[in-house]
Amino acid sequence: MASTGFNVRVYGIMINDKKQVLVSDEYIRGGYYTKFPGGGLEFGEGTLECIVREWQEELGQSVEVAEHIYTTDFFQISAFDNETQIISIYYLVKPLSPFLAVPLSQPFDFAVPEGAEEIEHPRWMDWDDFSAAAVTLPIDKVVADIIKNKY
Repeated sequence: MASTGFNVRVYGIMINDKKQVLVSDEYIRGGYYTKFPGGGLEFGEGTLECIVREWQEELGQSVEVAEHIYTTDFFQISAFDNETQIISIYYLVKPLSPFLAVPLSQPFDFAVPEGAEEIEHPRWMDWDDFSAAAVTLPIDKVVADIIKNKY
C-alpha cells in the first residue's frame, strides 16, 4: 500500500464593497486553476495564522478573519497526487490594509515563462459571474455554493 498523508489547506474569501469575490488564477504543474487565495498549513502554525501569512505572502495585504465558512467534510484526494487527502478550511477575511495587488482583468491573462512550475494572479469576479462553475477544485465548488447562498 502506498504511503498516505494529509494536506491541510487554508483559504480566505474576500468580498469587496462592489460585491466582487477575489479569486486566484493559477498555473500549477502544467494546469490552469481558478481557486481562492490561500495555501498550505505549516507545521506549528494555527489555521488563523496561516491565512494571515498566506494573504500577506500572496497579496501583500494584511487581513483579519471575520468568520469560519467551511471545513471539508468529505474525502477529497489531492489533484496533484493519489496519496494525499486534502482538508481545506475557508474563512471570510476582511482587509486591514489597502488592496495593492494588481488584479487581472481577464481570466489567466498572464504569460507562463519557460520552466515555470507555479504562477498566481488575483482577479476580482463580479457577483453575478461568481458560482461553483467559476472555480476549478471540487472543495472550492462546495464553498462557492455556500458563499452564494450565505452572502
